[in-house]
Amino acid sequence: MGVIWLLIVGAAAGFLATRIMDVKASVPATIAIGMGGALIGGMVLRMALAFMGMLGGLVGAVLGALLLIWLWQQYGPK
Repeated sequence: MGVIWLLIVGAAAGFLATRIMDVKASVPATIAIGMGGALIGGMVLRMALAFMGMLGGLVGAVLGALLLIWLWQQYGPK
């Protein structure tokens, strides 16, 4: 169940992050961006926002995905 939940949250976070940052990405790339963002932002914000439960995890995942997209745009292949 944990892997399925990670895919669902990753897809949702990646979708939101790619729309906010106006990035065109395939479905697998969107899920990967969301999962990477979940790892980056989820770990940090889950501790800070522990009282918010699952919503804290989604917020952290979206923020982490936004950071990952920004880093990709700044330092990735041009």
